[in-house]
Formats: sequence, C-alpha cells, structure tokens
Amino acid sequence: MKAVVALGANLGNPQEQMDLAIAMLKEATEVTAISSYYLTKPVGGPEQPDYINAVCTLESDLPALDLLSLLHGIEKSLGRKRHEKWGPRTIDLDLIQYGSLLSKADELELPHPRAYERRFVLEPWHEIEPDAVLLTHGKISELLEQLS
Repeated sequence: MKAVVALGANLGNPQEQMDLAIAMLKEATEVTAISSYYLTKPVGGPEQPDYINAVCTLESDLPALDLLSLLHGIEKSLGRKRHEKWGPRTIDLDLIQYGSLLSKADELELPHPRAYERRFVLEPWHEIEPDAVLLTHGKISELLEQLS
C-alpha cells in the first residue's frame, strides 16, 4: 500500500539525520519517491532553529500501526526524544496518508490531521506527486494555492 511520509529535522546535523532516516526507510520498505530538502521556519512550539523538511512516498504491506511503529523506531534510533510538543528534534517522521485508510484512533489519525495546513508537507509532496490528493481535503495543488 502506498504511504506518504513527511520528514523533518532541526537539531544536530539535520541533513545527515534526514539522509539516515531515508536510508533506513529504504532498508525496511520500498521508497518510490523522495522530494528535495526544503529549509523551513518552525511552526508553533518554542523558539528553535529552522527545519529541513522533505516528503517521501513508499510501498509497504505492513498494517498501518506497524508502519507507524517502524517510523517511531527510526526516530528513536536517530536520537529522537519526545519532551515538548512541537519542540526541536533530531528527526521527525509523520505518516501523512496510507492508501485510502481513514482513522480517528488516538494512536493514529489518517490522513494526518494538520497536513492540509502545512506548507512544509504540501510543497515537497506536490514536487514528487503533482496530482496528489489528500483524502479528506482534496488536491494538494489547490490546498497549496489556499495557503498563499
């Protein structure tokens, strides 16, 4: 099943962390596309350094919660600590969309509940998949226009 994963990092060596996370995703899944890296300002949270963000698409046969566990495992192996909501981080991997699954479960909301309002998700996703549709909100291209 096709998954859309957003990546972000702003602590340590963010580019290296992103490269390592993508390499680990390639070992565990079939990565089908990777966007460019985007330098972005933090959204919410405390004062912190700018982020490097990207989006990748991949194919996986894992159940959604197992894929989420894989993403959390990669974060943990790269030193992610969950101290502060929207705080700085060595790496962040968010499951944005997984096939046509819709979920409101506490442990996993699909599609990601704030993806539609985050340029740092939509822009790199649009780069690798210009015709993409966020299941609950419509075409990525139209969502980007609304953010302008």
